[in-house]
Amino acid sequence: MNSLFSLNTLVLFAAVIIAVPSCVVFGAWLWPDWGLWSHLSETVLGDYIVNSLVLAFGVGITCGFLGTWCAWCVSQYQFAFSRYFKWLLFLPLAFPPYIMGYTYTGLLDFSGPFQELLREATGWGYGDYWFPDIQSMSGAIFTISVVLFPYVYGLAYVAFSSQSQSLFDVSRSQGLNERQYFYKVALPLALPAISAGMLLAMMEAFADFGTVEYLGVSTLATGIFRTWFGMNEPLVAAQLSSGLVCFVLFLLWGEKWVRRKQRFYHTRNTTPNQPRRISWQRQSIVLASLLSIFLLAFVIPVIRLVSWSVLVVQTSPDFAALFTLLKNSFLVAAIAAIVVMTIALLFGYAQRAAPPKVIKNAIGLATMGYAFPGAVIAVGAVIALGNTDQWLNKLTLQLFDFQPGLVLSGTLFALIFAYVIRYLTVGYQHVLSGLARVSPSLDEAGKTLAESGWGILRRIHAPILKPTLLVGILMVFVDVLKELPATLILRPFNFDTLAVKTYELASDERLTDASLPALFIVLAGLLPVWFIQKNINTN
Repeated sequence: MNSLFSLNTLVLFAAVIIAVPSCVVFGAWLWPDWGLWSHLSETVLGDYIVNSLVLAFGVGITCGFLGTWCAWCVSQYQFAFSRYFKWLLFLPLAFPPYIMGYTYTGLLDFSGPFQELLREATGWGYGDYWFPDIQSMSGAIFTISVVLFPYVYGLAYVAFSSQSQSLFDVSRSQGLNERQYFYKVALPLALPAISAGMLLAMMEAFADFGTVEYLGVSTLATGIFRTWFGMNEPLVAAQLSSGLVCFVLFLLWGEKWVRRKQRFYHTRNTTPNQPRRISWQRQSIVLASLLSIFLLAFVIPVIRLVSWSVLVVQTSPDFAALFTLLKNSFLVAAIAAIVVMTIALLFGYAQRAAPPKVIKNAIGLATMGYAFPGAVIAVGAVIALGNTDQWLNKLTLQLFDFQPGLVLSGTLFALIFAYVIRYLTVGYQHVLSGLARVSPSLDEAGKTLAESGWGILRRIHAPILKPTLLVGILMVFVDVLKELPATLILRPFNFDTLAVKTYELASDERLTDASLPALFIVLAGLLPVWFIQKNINTN
């Protein structure tokens, strides 16, 4: 009992600390600057809101279409290379959206290879022809969607594959053709999974900063940076951040409300789904569509990054600086991943032990961080840690006539703290899924052997959960490696990471120089993608 009490106390303390920055963002409304808000509302606030909504829903719809189409084709049809497309379509997840934006800008702008080939082939000059503008809202929707559609694809593929073959057979016996079966049977059953994937993509679109900032699309995420660093108004930036969070929370509520009366059940899959043979004409259409998506979402951007990187290597790059970037990036990512999974393990074990309601609510509040964009968390962390530093300096000055300066804010602690808040949800969900596979009888056996709660966690659960924890560490590691907004705001002075350096070089229009750190981020991103495709439920 005492050990359980101490665990609950520790969990409650950790959850409260983790939740503070999120609460600070909303607490900033205690000091509103109505004059500045009036100025924002008359100038840019409307564009921020409209563009954020258009971007999020555009990305959601595009990802929903691409992911559902790919999942349906791969799970239902037999065609050339179909078994390879099952995992190839996960590879775009290795790209952060902002790197995809930089890459396609280099490919499609006026000096890029596509327009150069067009001018050489036709003899046209500037202004003589129309070409899609990548630096636009449609360009932002495209670049973000080709990275995030695997969210929908993975969930929809599992949903379609798990549907019993008997459903298709019965539908055909009732006179339904294949299109009617898709819309009346298969799609409704897979809709919860598809909507969940679309929701994840839309949340990422709301949170995106690097892509929209580079492509010149003003959203709430870019507005937070401009208000803070351009206008030097951190409290107003925090208030603007609360609006962005409200959009994300409303999105979560809206998705649940839309599906509140939808109930679709199917019995256990006694007859596995059997992909069907299709004519060579349909095979050609399916193969061409999937290959086009894969080329646009992965192959072409990778080729461009590699070609740029080769040019950089040939011009004697600063390998010492690159090594420093790698060291900094891997250091903060490794520390954050270990801390996240340690806290997630404590939270998961406390949740398993049926804690009091206050502990459950605290855990729920602390694990909402993934719904908060990185910029929002960074704003809350800066304000919370900055005020804590001021209080500590006043206290030490009174007690010891000494001021330690910045102890928390402006240090690696602040950066790791923000990463933990942002990605604790990822680790927590991994731990919960792992604990769900551990029989409660093992807990009872540990108690009969007089093991304390800590002993059961250390000797029983931790060894069993080791594979799950390792996968969780890897997932968080790569997420931290790709994180841009929080790192830009919270990094210590003269401390750069791969993501920050890529952003800075691309912002200076040095896309070729930005390719090498960008390529390292993409290569690191392939690791969790490999785990995802390895563990997905395939037929």
